[in-house]
Parts: sequence; structure tokens; C-alpha cells
Amino acid sequence: MNVTDPISDMLVRIKNAGKAGHKIVRIPGSKVKLSIAKILKEAGFVDEFNFIENTKQGEIEIRLKFDEYGDCLIRGVKRVSRPGLRKYVKKTEVPTVLSGYGTAIISTSNGILTGRDAKKKGVGGEILCFVW
Repeated sequence: MNVTDPISDMLVRIKNAGKAGHKIVRIPGSKVKLSIAKILKEAGFVDEFNFIENTKQGEIEIRLKFDEYGDCLIRGVKRVSRPGLRKYVKKTEVPTVLSGYGTAIISTSNGILTGRDAKKKGVGGEILCFVW
């Protein structure tokens, strides 16, 4: 299967797995996806993630986190910048998601950061997605 937007594919797989009640989701691996998984773990949306080397690109196994009612902590995702239309922001325009309850994931010159970290470091970049 040829995926034209692998980051969007990753986000949709995670969201759908959470809605279906799956504890674990596997995604084809890449450095960018590993960085996004790391940010999701640090933000508290996922329990843990592991890189599994079993194919030429490997897989990322993500263990999802659920609340006491059995609902996945990732309620929604929005892909902002996509291959056909890139969205960039200056350091003064870094957005907040749902008044701070969500997380913006931004690709900056300092690597892939949350919106909060990008504001602290005073850098802008390409808005990859919003997660809440």
C-alpha cells in the first residue's frame, strides 16, 4: 500500500485504535514518527512505545492510555500541514490547542517539539498536527 501522507496515516491509526478499544497499535516506522510518538508519551497521551526491527523500515508499537471509564485519552487529532498545503508559523504565532488541554506538534529547526516547548525556545516552524 502506497501512503502519500505517512504522518496522517499514523494519527488516524492511533485514533481509530483508541476508538475501537485496542490497547496496542503498530505503525510502519520512521524517525519523524518516532519523534511524534515520543511527544505523545511525554504529553501523557500514550503509555509507551517501542521500535521493532522486523522489516526494512521497522515498526513502532504504541501502547495506548485509557481513562477510568475505558475511553482512550486521545479524543481527536487534526493534521494541519499536509503534503499539498504546508502551514508554517512564526515564533510569535505558535498556537495553543483547546486552551492548553491539547498539544500542537511542530517541526522546528530544533527538532520536533510541542507548541509549549517551541514557545519556550522561541522558535517557529511547520505545524504538523494537533492532538487532544
